[in-house]
Formats: sequence, structure tokens, C-alpha cells
Amino acid sequence: MSIFSDHDMTSERDVTIVGGGPVGLAAALALDAAGVSVAVLERAPGAVWSEPAFDGREIALTYHARALLERLGAWRHIPDSVICPLNEARIETGHGNHPLIFEADHPAGTKEAPLGWLVSNNMIRRALYAEAAERPGITLLPDIAVETVRQDTDTAVVRCQGARPGRVRSRLVIAADGRFSPTRRRAGIGAVIHDFGRMMMVCRMAHDLPHHNVALQWFAEGQTIALLPVNGRASSLVLTLPPAEIQRLMQTEQDAFNAEIMERVGNRLGSMRLVSTRHAYPLKCVYAHRFAARRLALLGDAAVGMHPITAHGFNLGLRGAEVLAGEVEAAFSHGQDIGSASVLRRFEKKHRTATMPLFAATNGIATLYTHDAAPFRLLRSLGLRVADALPPLKSAVTGMLMDRSPAA
Repeated sequence: MSIFSDHDMTSERDVTIVGGGPVGLAAALALDAAGVSVAVLERAPGAVWSEPAFDGREIALTYHARALLERLGAWRHIPDSVICPLNEARIETGHGNHPLIFEADHPAGTKEAPLGWLVSNNMIRRALYAEAAERPGITLLPDIAVETVRQDTDTAVVRCQGARPGRVRSRLVIAADGRFSPTRRRAGIGAVIHDFGRMMMVCRMAHDLPHHNVALQWFAEGQTIALLPVNGRASSLVLTLPPAEIQRLMQTEQDAFNAEIMERVGNRLGSMRLVSTRHAYPLKCVYAHRFAARRLALLGDAAVGMHPITAHGFNLGLRGAEVLAGEVEAAFSHGQDIGSASVLRRFEKKHRTATMPLFAATNGIATLYTHDAAPFRLLRSLGLRVADALPPLKSAVTGMLMDRSPAA
């Protein structure tokens, strides 16, 4: 890792990444592997960036995502103790209704393996930062506020304020600064925003009964619950309710909170107790009208902010970083302009093809399962029975959940 000196008012890199979250850092690592110099600009102070606190979110990693993290060098920084194999995913609607169960498909002659792995978001962020900090070709700049991004025919210039005010000049700027990306807005790129009118509360609950490495998604009248296994007798609780109810639960005294959560989950894991901080997030999905502009590419939630129901948001973000790095590497290796319109068009076409069907399907499922009128409840129950009775459909969904396609 390198940093600018206090006297550097202008610096040049091949690529500037705005946003040092997990997708931004993954993109930096992929570009560094391609021989491209990268500056990553992050609003958070250095201590917070390098050691992010627990934020309640568990990330379901596919085989492809894990392989990519291994190839980028980040996986080795994640302790085995925080990696929880996911053996089964179970979807239920209401009490006593037929569940839909997904288990890993194992080709003949292969050993049993999980559907995927669950890892806390902050542990993934730490691992990516730790690997990026070891790379001399990556410049990590914390405590930076981006003021403007100016693009011309040859370069893009990012003007910064904060700990090291100045300018970074590069051939390409990547916006990886979240689903309400200021960089996207500055570029005049609009987005489809779907507000579900709900909030999601996430926290970790210890419990008396084992979870058997099963993830549960339970759609009940008035609420949606997910229980995601973590190592030991504990699970990540993901509870979706109207905002007023979530705000109340965020402030509820711990014993009363434990009792209410046990009632909401039907006491299925025995006695439960809160063992972490509580975190709340609004349920808003975003799909950018364009993924690229002049010398600008959108990655992660800045391009596609997914509903968490399929747990595929980060996996898609990694896919986008991989695709963009591949296009940049191809241009760079042939001495071509890595920020040219042709490079960005190829990236946009591939990433839109990969994300649009899943985004539309996810929003459709989320809409179906967050409405409690009688027709929606009937459709939910019938849908689970039909899906469970169609092995090819279950196999296709299982394949999507596992995503065994090799990392490039």
C-alpha cells in the first residue's frame, strides 16, 4: 500500500475508485492483479476502515464468490472460526404450511459440500482491506470527501477534500459508493428506486437448540423473518417489519426484546438471547439507468442495490468487479485506453445481462411475500408447493444459489 504525502496536491493513477467498501476493495485487488495502479478514496477514518465494526449483516457467499476472494488473496485473512457452512436453505410461509427446501446438488462421485458459506460483512471488509494494504500498487486514502469528478476525452480528475485535499487524475473512475451514490448522481445517471416501505433489523441471537447449519426464511402474516446460522449455537436474525415497529424494537429493553423475538420465531430454537448490537436498514432497491458514463463505471450497490431476500447483492457486486477488471486488463495488455467508451460498453452490456433478470425476479418475489392480502397469501402457499413438486426448478434455483462457475 502507498499513501500520498501531505504535500501531494495532485497525483496520477490508472484508476480511481470512489468508495472503499467490499466491492470497491475487491475491484482494487482485481485491477492491481492486472498491473493497473489504483487509488481508493474512502470517507471513513483509517481506523474505522481497516477494522470495521460488526454491522449485523451476514453475507451468503457462493462458490464463485469464494473462489474469487481466494484468487484475490483476501480469503486467507478470514479466520476459519467465522466461516459458517450453509448446508440447507428452508423457505416457509405461515404456520404448518409445506416448506420449500434447498440442499446442495452433488454430482455423482463427488463428496458432500455445502450450499455456500456465511461470513459477517465486517469480516469480509477487514479481509479485503488487509490484502489491499499489502499491495504497493494500491493507494488507500481514508477520510476523503469527493468534491467533484471532471471527465474529458483523455482523463478524469477527482477533486478531494478531507485529510489530504487535492486531485487524483486517472484514465477511469469507478463509483462504488453505495446505492445512493453521490458519484452516480453527479454524473447525471438516474436510477430505478423501489421502496418497499419496510425496514430490516439485524442482530445476532444465541439459542439453546442447534441450527444444524440450516438457513430459514419464514414469511408470516405481517412480518418476514430469516434465521441465518453462524458458528456455535447462534444465528443472525433478520426481521422485516414496518418502520415504526422496527424503531420500537431497536429501543426495547433486552429481556423484553428476547421474549418478543422468541414469540415471533415460534420458539423454534428454544431460549434465545441477544448477543450483539442491533442495526436497522431501510428496504430500498436500486437499479441504475446506466452502468457507465464518460470515463466512469458503476459497481456494487451504485449499479445494483438488491433486496436481501436472495442474499446475492455482494455476489453480484463481485461479479461486476471481475467483469470490469477483465475488460480493463484486456485493454491495458494491448496498450489501449482503459477508460475508453468501448471498454465501458462491453462491461455495461455484460453486467446488465447478468443482473437485470435477477433484480426483476427478486423484486417480484419480495413484493409477493411482503403483501398480506388473501390472494398474496394463497399465491405464496401454492408457489411453494408447485416449486417443491418440480425438481428441475429446484435444481435451477439451487444452482443459482451455489454458483459453481469458476472465477476467471
